[in-house]
Amino acid sequence: MQDAHMLLPDLTASVQTLPAQVSRLAYFAVFDGHGGARASQFASENLHQTLISKFPKGDVENLDKLVKKCLLDSFRQTDEEFLKKASSQKPAWKDGSTATCLLVVDDVLYVANLGDSRAVLCRMEQTEGEGESVVTLALSKEHNPTIYEERMRIQRAGGTVRDGRVLGVLEVSRSIGDGQYKRCGVISTPDLRRCQLSPKDRFVILACDGLFKVFSAEEAVKFVSKILQDESTDEKTGHKLEGAGLYEAACQRLASEAVRRGCADNVTVILISIEF
Repeated sequence: MQDAHMLLPDLTASVQTLPAQVSRLAYFAVFDGHGGARASQFASENLHQTLISKFPKGDVENLDKLVKKCLLDSFRQTDEEFLKKASSQKPAWKDGSTATCLLVVDDVLYVANLGDSRAVLCRMEQTEGEGESVVTLALSKEHNPTIYEERMRIQRAGGTVRDGRVLGVLEVSRSIGDGQYKRCGVISTPDLRRCQLSPKDRFVILACDGLFKVFSAEEAVKFVSKILQDESTDEKTGHKLEGAGLYEAACQRLASEAVRRGCADNVTVILISIEF
C-alpha cells in the first residue's frame, strides 16, 4: 500500500491569529505513492504542518492571493524537504507521490494538485421540470506526460516521453519526490483551483487514480448520490444510516465497487459532505 491520506475537518484552532475574515478552516488530502511509500507518507505528515505555519495571519487585505501563495509555497517546501531527506540516504530514496489537497476556508474550496489523483464536486442543478439533476464539476487537473504543455516542458528540460511516460518509466509529470526525474522537467508546482461553495453543493470525492481507472468522475458522483438519496440501510445491522455513518458507508461502497470492477491499484477515497 503506497497511498496515504490526511483528514483534518477542523484546522481552525491550529492557526494562531487567523485573519479576521476567516472563521473556519479544514484540510483533506490524498497522496498516491510510487516507487515506495516514503514520499506519500512524508507528504501526508508534513504538508499540512507547513501550510499551517505559512497560512496568512492577522489583518490581511488580499486573502485569496495569500492563500494561493501559501499553498504553492507549502508544496515547494514539502518537496524540497523530502528530496533533501531522500538524497541523504544510502542508497538514495527514489520514491515519489501525487498530491491532491483540499483546503476549505469558510465557504470557499481551494484545491491544489500534482499528478493524477483527483477531486470532483457534486452540485445539484434545477432542471426545466420540477426535479434536480446531478452535475459533476472537476476541481483538479491531471498531470501526465502525454498532455502537450507537460510534454513540452519535459522535452525542453532534456527529458523524453516514451509510451506515455517520462523516460518511458514515470506515469506523472508533476510530483513530490522523484529526485531522479526533477532534472527532466518533472516539477512540484501544483495546479490551483478556487471554488465558491453554494447550497446546491452536496459533496466532494477526493481519490487516487485507482478509483478513476474504473469509474468516470460522473459515474462516481452518481454512484454516491444514489446511496445518499436512498438513505442507505446498513447491510450488517439492518439499521438506517444517517449523517456521518451514511457518508462513511457510501465511501466504503465506492471503494469496494472499484475493487470489484477489477482495479488492481491501491484505492483511497475520501468523501466530504457539504452542509449549509
